[in-house]
Amino acid sequence: MRPILPTSSVHYVVNPSIVRLCAVLVFLHGTVGAAQATRPDSARRDSAQSLGAVRVDVARSGAASDRVPWAVAKQELQALRRGQATVGVDEALANLPGVVVANRYNYALDQRISIRGAGSRANFGLRGVKVLLDGIPQSLPDGQSQLTNVDLGAMGSVEVLRGSASSLYGNGSGGVISFTSDLSAPDRLGTALRVTGGSFGLAKTQLRTSGRMGNTIGALSASRTTVEGFRDYSRADTRQYLAAVDHALSASRTLAFRVGAAEVPEALNPGAITAAEYALNPDTAALNNVRRGASREVSQRYLSLRLREAGERGEWSASVYGQRRFVDNALAVAPPAPAGPTNGTFSTLDRRVLGLRLDASRTLARAGAPRLSGGVDVQRSHDVRRNQRSTAGRPVAPVDTLLLDQNEIVLSVGPFAQLQFDPRADVTVSVGGRFDRLAFRVEDHFVGDGDDDSGDRPMTAASGHVGVVWRRSDAFAPYANVATSFETPTTTELQVRPDGQGGFNPDLGPQRIRTVELGARGRWRPRGASASFLGRVDYEVALFQADAADAIVQFLETAGRAFFRNAGQTRSRGAEFGVTAMVMPWLEFRTAYTLSVFRFVEYRVPSATRPAPALDTLDGNRLAGVPERAFRLGLRTAWRGISLDVDHSVQSALWGDDANTVRVAGWGRGQLNTRATWSGAWRGYRVEPFAAVQNLLDERYIGAVTLNGFGGRVLEPAPGRNVYLGVELGVPLLR
Repeated sequence: MRPILPTSSVHYVVNPSIVRLCAVLVFLHGTVGAAQATRPDSARRDSAQSLGAVRVDVARSGAASDRVPWAVAKQELQALRRGQATVGVDEALANLPGVVVANRYNYALDQRISIRGAGSRANFGLRGVKVLLDGIPQSLPDGQSQLTNVDLGAMGSVEVLRGSASSLYGNGSGGVISFTSDLSAPDRLGTALRVTGGSFGLAKTQLRTSGRMGNTIGALSASRTTVEGFRDYSRADTRQYLAAVDHALSASRTLAFRVGAAEVPEALNPGAITAAEYALNPDTAALNNVRRGASREVSQRYLSLRLREAGERGEWSASVYGQRRFVDNALAVAPPAPAGPTNGTFSTLDRRVLGLRLDASRTLARAGAPRLSGGVDVQRSHDVRRNQRSTAGRPVAPVDTLLLDQNEIVLSVGPFAQLQFDPRADVTVSVGGRFDRLAFRVEDHFVGDGDDDSGDRPMTAASGHVGVVWRRSDAFAPYANVATSFETPTTTELQVRPDGQGGFNPDLGPQRIRTVELGARGRWRPRGASASFLGRVDYEVALFQADAADAIVQFLETAGRAFFRNAGQTRSRGAEFGVTAMVMPWLEFRTAYTLSVFRFVEYRVPSATRPAPALDTLDGNRLAGVPERAFRLGLRTAWRGISLDVDHSVQSALWGDDANTVRVAGWGRGQLNTRATWSGAWRGYRVEPFAAVQNLLDERYIGAVTLNGFGGRVLEPAPGRNVYLGVELGVPLLR
């Protein structure tokens, strides 16, 4: 066992742009200090929204949150943007129990989102969690997701459903994250400039223009984020663009148009490091990653059109969408011999995605009668993937160094239906089912090995759920659900074969999950509460058990390439608890606690120390990459346009490998973050300066792990104390 313990503090560097921002903030303070805020206190507004039942579209029934038999949550605009740097999804999701975001501080790999353990094994992108943007899937038919299109600075809200949702969305076991673009337009035509600068070379500039005319409302957003990174070899440059327009064709019918682009011309990959390297210098990068030029470049476009109609008795929507994605990925994976210290693997991807979504819901008779929902999802992805030998991150040799050349096509079709009815006025029952058929196909164009590894892998699954909600009172509304779900391997997991051959891994199949969940939520306000002490409390609690057969696990990672297999069985048991309380009109308290007891019930792997066919038995081991306990405490205060946010997050120790030999220490004193914001007006302009200190205690901790990293190379450190400052200026062009 190799414990990894906190030692000395991590140094930090302040970007020179902070000096310029300080001057701007001092100027604003002196000029507008006497101005009155033009917006209501944000803490009060956010709490009023969170302490009531709200409509949640993520459940595909159009129901209010208190009629949904799942754990659901919604974060509004101010929670996403107030004083935030808007550079990572951890800013938006950290307040939710059951959701763990591992920040790698590595823009070449994205943050890892885990909902009840699903997605915890992803070494890049997202796994096991469905992602939607304005109702349009950002997840591929094979279950892989990415957040390249999501700019938090342009989002208006996010909804999260935790638990098995395959009966609603198909391939995926952990839940759903649904982002909605910000279409607010405070003026008929206006623009807002938001500038942020901070430690480790952080700089983000965002320009957003919004307007409304007649039955049309729209917004344009463009942003650029650059960062040098606190670790060696971690520089990145990200540019995101979004155009969103909603046009009301009639009182009940709306046409939504979205077009966007994202460019990542540079994202260096410092890789994971060992415990010895971390103890010596936590800022260091893996030597092979630097020598072999490990990095990622992305260019992406997407387009969607959605027609939606909502009436008194029902609603329907039809969506079509497409996406094109180019990825140049320089990996630190050594190619076949002969290979030198600078030789890696250069992987290119050309992806095309087309999709269609149809869904509808209708009340079968009068109000309160059964409501039937249904629809179908059709999606096709076509990847052209090529791997070749590289030198220092670039292919410089002739084409005969090609290692892989294949097309990967996935077609998925998933019809679903859901019936929701109230046997009593205070009871809602939901029953639903879905059948998914996925056709995986690989077309091998690499003839250098003399084999044709083309082939097909069809996979099918039926999923269902039964859930009930009893609205006993505003203060106590218990619910329960039983659900089944499935999760297929992604094409990336399938095409990485342990034998090094092309085509799909014939031994890797889907995992199937059965979940039981009990929970309760409520809103409580003591009698006689006065305006000076509101005492309103919103709470949620959930207990669940999820049993997975043929669980897909990553059993090895070497030089940036992960290999996967089906384990026997896993059992995940957990408890989630969240409270939001308005202690005073100007003070909000929020806490979230997650307990995760995730273990292998049956898992046998080839022995690493004994000759074949010897097996190591890992039954009873904890699943790697997931902390057993995660706790977050937050305070929000707002007074006369000034708001202060304080968040303290703590996570327990976790394992970096399935064998449970690499123990990664917990967060010690924890991550303490503070943010201050002032919202006001000056000469007709909206002004919002903000400042933040991250990791105020300068605690040394591990932000994420690379599972089963070869030679103990699993650690992805987090930075020490760091700061950022910013200001947002809103300029009305037409009132």
